[in-house]
Amino acid sequence: MTMVLSLTFLPLMAAGNSAVPSDSLATTKTESAEANSLLLRVNAIKMMDKTKLSPSEKKDLRKELRTTKNRLKSISGGVYISAGAVILIIILLVVLL
Repeated sequence: MTMVLSLTFLPLMAAGNSAVPSDSLATTKTESAEANSLLLRVNAIKMMDKTKLSPSEKKDLRKELRTTKNRLKSISGGVYISAGAVILIIILLVVLL
């Protein structure tokens, strides 16, 4: 079984490129700047005095906050592993090693 797993990961490691294209660095800087501006907007919305707003303005503000948070999630693009998956990985590592 370990041989099968090692054969699975060997082509992935061999095919990996160590060079990072300059386009990805530029997009990372742009996304970082966009993320910072979105975070500033979210903080500004949270700090607002919403008691003086009309119900329709509050609704628009909630909608804007929701879309801004969704955009931030899409920019971050993180990989999330559930607790069950972590436990399964640990058990597999203990059994295989």
